[in-house]
Amino acid sequence: MRHGRRVPKLNRPPDQRRALLRGLTTQLLKHGRIKTTRARASAMRKYVDKMITLAKDGSLHKRRQALGFIYEKGIVHALFAEVQDRYGERNGGYTRIIRTLPRRGDNAPMAYIVLV
Repeated sequence: MRHGRRVPKLNRPPDQRRALLRGLTTQLLKHGRIKTTRARASAMRKYVDKMITLAKDGSLHKRRQALGFIYEKGIVHALFAEVQDRYGERNGGYTRIIRTLPRRGDNAPMAYIVLV
């Protein structure tokens, strides 16, 4: 049973939602910290953790899966090169969400999502 396992919809159809989460994940892995809404940050956390877990395995199959999700090829290669040093001992929890002030225009709750 999947009671309580709701998918965060983010007010978008499924294809746009997937593209948004792919783009946010790519930018977070590229820059290390991004500012977005709290709902987007908490929805994105799952995908970032999955990409880092794929990189920790390091096999060719996992690399191809990551290349299929992340938009920039260079980021995938850099991720697979550095992840063992950075997250080798850590078993999950690769991101931190830091709440910040609401957005000025529409008062949306904002947050920074940071790679730990």
